[in-house]
Amino acid sequence: MKSLLWFLIGIVGGFAAAHVINKNPTGHEVLAEVDARIGEFTDRIGEAYRGQEAKLDDFVSGARDVAAGAVSAVSDAAASTKAAASDTVSDAAGTVSDAVTDTAESAKD
Repeated sequence: MKSLLWFLIGIVGGFAAAHVINKNPTGHEVLAEVDARIGEFTDRIGEAYRGQEAKLDDFVSGARDVAAGAVSAVSDAAASTKAAASDTVSDAAGTVSDAVTDTAESAKD
């Protein structure tokens, strides 16, 4: 609680000192220069942030494209495997059917 009190006293004191300094023409110029530097700093930080955000967006877009390609490739591979398995099962069923027919005919003879 004591730290909060000192923090608030510091803020109020800073505003009071800035108000007194701003009344003096030289102090007004100094505060205007400080404000301009702070504005320049925040502009630079904003530009850097937007640059990093653009890089991250490019990275995410690339990762999304790669993931979509991988999903498409897996889907194509699954479809091919399913078709091959279906063909193999059909061929095996035909072979078994032929073998049963041949065995039945042999048994009749």
